[in-house]
Amino acid sequence: MLKNSLLLIIIAFSTHTASAQLGFSHEVGAIAGPVAFQSDYGERKDFETNSGNTGLGIGLVHYINFAYRADCNCYTKDTYFNDHFKLRNEISWSKTKLNHFGEWVAPERTSVGAKALRGTEGIARVLNLGSQIEFFPYSIRDFVAGGYAFAPFISLGAHYNAFTPSYTKNADALFMEAEVETNPVFVNNDELNIYRADSYTSDPFSSWSIIWSVGTRYKLTPLSDLMLDLRWSYYFTDWADGLNHNGPADKNYDWNVWLNFGYVYYLD
Repeated sequence: MLKNSLLLIIIAFSTHTASAQLGFSHEVGAIAGPVAFQSDYGERKDFETNSGNTGLGIGLVHYINFAYRADCNCYTKDTYFNDHFKLRNEISWSKTKLNHFGEWVAPERTSVGAKALRGTEGIARVLNLGSQIEFFPYSIRDFVAGGYAFAPFISLGAHYNAFTPSYTKNADALFMEAEVETNPVFVNNDELNIYRADSYTSDPFSSWSIIWSVGTRYKLTPLSDLMLDLRWSYYFTDWADGLNHNGPADKNYDWNVWLNFGYVYYLD
């Protein structure tokens, strides 16, 4: 994991150095906002799950602006790519507390299994490092020059993620875990895989994710923007939350939605 992270940092630094030599300009900024984590905790398509398993993310961003040259305080060659695309490099971190919500943990359910689900909590911690290519349908030059206040964009990219999940269980959860491990009826029931000890982990690990986002810039000053960005991250693992019950209801890998509020400054 450390080796891959260092490799990505070297690539990002090399990209930054190469772009400086070519005369492109740079922007730096900070982002923060709520993260809704979709995982094996809770019930799929349940509003309470979507709203309850929400945490916070923060990050630092760096942009390569192909439309402007900082070395000569002038525009670059007027091409469609230079005027409509930016490269975004990012390091960010999020933390989300996870609980089970939905029908199977409703207050009227008093079985040991329901109590066990209610008594199992997790925390998903994710460190992200990666890049996205952002497409601006309107001219970046015109926006930088103050031609209009808003610059909407869409983006696509990939991140390398380091996960450090954790979990806690109450007495009911531990009792159900023991039953599943020793009772053949439970062991052969895929619906109860969530209670197995090997369905949980607190070991750190890493994986890749793919990123889609849609957002907009708002021109605050000639050298600064405010940013609003709604991102969807799909992890290539089902262990991002530290839980993988691998049953019939477990149809997707983990993913999250992150609403970013940011500030971006243009390096002169």
